[in-house]
Amino acid sequence: MYLCIYVFLKRHQYTNIKNFFSLYCLSITIYCFAAAFGLTASNIQEIKFWTIVQYIGMPFSSPLGLLFVMQYLGVKVTKKRLLLLLSIPFISLIMVATNDLHHFHYKEFIIHPTLGAPYSIIEIGVWYLVHGMYTFGCMLAAFLLLILRWKETAKLYRPQVIALMIGQLIPMVTAFIYLIGLTPPGFDPVPLVLWLTSILYLWAISTSRLFTVMPIAKDAIFHSISDGVLVLDEENHLIEFNEASKRMFPLLVKSLLGQDFYAVWQEVAGSSEEFCLDSVDTTQELKFEIERSENIYQVRTSTLKDGDVKKGLLIILTEITELKRLQSRLEQQAYFDELTQVYNRRAFFQHCEQKLAHAKIVQAPLTVILFDIDYFKKVNDTYGHLIGDQLLKHVANICQSELENLALFARYGGEEFVIALEGDAAKAGAAVADGIRSKIESSPLVVEELIITITASFGVAQTSGNPDETLAQVLNNADEALYEAKEEGRNRVQVYSKRKQQTR
Repeated sequence: MYLCIYVFLKRHQYTNIKNFFSLYCLSITIYCFAAAFGLTASNIQEIKFWTIVQYIGMPFSSPLGLLFVMQYLGVKVTKKRLLLLLSIPFISLIMVATNDLHHFHYKEFIIHPTLGAPYSIIEIGVWYLVHGMYTFGCMLAAFLLLILRWKETAKLYRPQVIALMIGQLIPMVTAFIYLIGLTPPGFDPVPLVLWLTSILYLWAISTSRLFTVMPIAKDAIFHSISDGVLVLDEENHLIEFNEASKRMFPLLVKSLLGQDFYAVWQEVAGSSEEFCLDSVDTTQELKFEIERSENIYQVRTSTLKDGDVKKGLLIILTEITELKRLQSRLEQQAYFDELTQVYNRRAFFQHCEQKLAHAKIVQAPLTVILFDIDYFKKVNDTYGHLIGDQLLKHVANICQSELENLALFARYGGEEFVIALEGDAAKAGAAVADGIRSKIESSPLVVEELIITITASFGVAQTSGNPDETLAQVLNNADEALYEAKEEGRNRVQVYSKRKQQTR
């Protein structure tokens, strides 16, 4: 009775195996209490009455014990199996309650002539044999199932299996001794030995987490997978988590079992970023800091169902921090210039094509500025490529500080750079270009004792408004304007003019 109440009060912390165990304990409780009250009987009617009460619990205890072991081991318990296993106990109860009408269970049931009440002498009937063999068979089946699964059980949980095996073995052996007549006459010893099984079960619950783990056939897999797994019941209470979850979230402890998941998440993750548990069977990414380290997780949620009935939620967390870092590095290599750390030619074309398409939709101008460093080859030849590389980085830094992320900026190739301004006409683009030109001219590169003054030439071109115009055409126009700026003495900004180019 204590076990039944104990498990019921802590039911939110346990997996579904608690249900059959609670019924199992309840059936044994009825059996034992009825047997105890039966010892107070003073006549045959009272003895029969308490015997009927015993059969409200006793026939069901062994099949319920078997069902508990089956669910613990991960054996599927279908409705058909449940009905089949409980059908004979129901028949036994009816047989005992109506025995005086047919005597199928007890052929004879009388008070012991020497010992008197409450001791009795019985002559067993046909159904008593069926009931006895069935009861013994259920206990033996549970015992054998536990033995067969011994090798599959992790060492950590073998004490649980031993406790369950002994818990089945004690009443089975005692019942066998009683059935072959080796016990004192008129005395059923089984209720008196069940306290041993209760102590074993209580020990298993309190010390080895009998109900807070998944069935042992799945337990090794559950705890060995690298993904974190959190199991919630239908009310979103946390009922289980695996070792990987514990490694991911050091604050995740068993005392949090049974609590609302959002409260648990806030405590262990320390994150205000939550995910909606109503959106099941989805995948999303969460980023938060644990122990001063930023971590990124892919979170998948899926519904746990028994047929069409929702039984809870499964949350699977995969740490993708390193994967995201690798993706970032690959993206950096694919889209950023290794020397200057600004966009490269490929990235410029990809982003600028999108800007051009958008500009056409909203009918706004797009201006491209193409420029290169004047006499860059002379710098390389005079001071070496190392100084040349520093010069390129110096110019890139000047442009970034001047543009302040207001434009698309990239290294176009060699000493050539490109800028795209969405929504600005050529006149505004020329002003931006001249500002950069002036800044470059007034900001010489200082390396150790060297002071290298530099200038740059700029070509500016604006989209024409033609819906068929391509980015290549706009860039070509900017390139022609840049060529003209160089021809006119360098260190200047030249705006593309279609009329001027036709004249040339």
